[in-house]
Amino acid sequence: MRQLLTQLYVTSEDAYLSLDGENVVVSRQKTEIGRVPLHTLEGIVCFSRSGASPALMGKCAAKGIDLCFFSPYGQFLARTVGEERGNVLLRQTQYRISDSEALSCRYARYFILGKVYNARWVLERATRDHPQRVPVEEFKRTSAQLAAALPLIEQCDDLDQLRGLEGEAAQRYFDCFDSLILQQHEAFPFVSRNRRPPLDNVNALLSFAYSLLARDCASALSSVGLDPYVGFLHRARPGRRSLALDLMEELRAVSADRFVLSCINQKLLTAKHFQKQENGAVLLTDDGRCAFLKAWQTKKQEQITHPFLKEKLPWGLVPYVQALLLARTLRGDLELYPPFFWK
Repeated sequence: MRQLLTQLYVTSEDAYLSLDGENVVVSRQKTEIGRVPLHTLEGIVCFSRSGASPALMGKCAAKGIDLCFFSPYGQFLARTVGEERGNVLLRQTQYRISDSEALSCRYARYFILGKVYNARWVLERATRDHPQRVPVEEFKRTSAQLAAALPLIEQCDDLDQLRGLEGEAAQRYFDCFDSLILQQHEAFPFVSRNRRPPLDNVNALLSFAYSLLARDCASALSSVGLDPYVGFLHRARPGRRSLALDLMEELRAVSADRFVLSCINQKLLTAKHFQKQENGAVLLTDDGRCAFLKAWQTKKQEQITHPFLKEKLPWGLVPYVQALLLARTLRGDLELYPPFFWK
């Protein structure tokens, strides 16, 4: 099993990254504030406007260290890519399937099957852990509706119909989301999902978490030889990492959503960690982003038992394992893609 290495998050807007031997050096106003050996890193996530030196970008590409650039507010900008080492036959299979909506649906439905299954178990888990604090009857009713959608999704052979089933299930799930917020409700009310830009504190956290999860999925897909830009459910669009968005669907509720709820309910983030822009957008402050990323990295170290492999591994390796299982399915080693079913 692959080893989970450290992610370096650079959150200061004026930080500059450079290379010194086998170390990445972080500087502010030409003063070194930290350095990390490259061999300990799996990836570098940079939120700085100043960027990184060409020498560092080249070194990261050569060593397979994922160097991603985000705006200070969490919007993905770019990532360094070294020489492609993927199996060309695997990618040919991926492209052939993506070109056929019928074949694409055979894979896409399992991503959505995992998504709806996991969303259902987020609600079930809440009724079990907090029966006195959540509307149990409402959650049970929604859980039953999501359960009823699962066989329809599994048998679906049309992408548009599949998207309709997914959209309906997602709406039912998010209708319950506000009731999952058990602390600081005055500062973190949730009415509906909004984005680009997020208009409230909860949506700001969800958007940021989804950006990080998409980045992890894109890196995982590249590492197993797949093209993260050519998807099955999300169709190809210039600049969109469609297969990464496909893969993250089954992980949204159990990885990103539960993490956001933990940050709120455990008061790791409070109202002071957000700022509202003139256009109505709500964004994390520098301190808020640091607190979020610290907790995110800690979460990725937590051990779970993978439901298909029956092996213990850290949460941070789940995107890689799912990407590996997808590659094995495309190669014909597995008959069907096994989604990540969480309980």
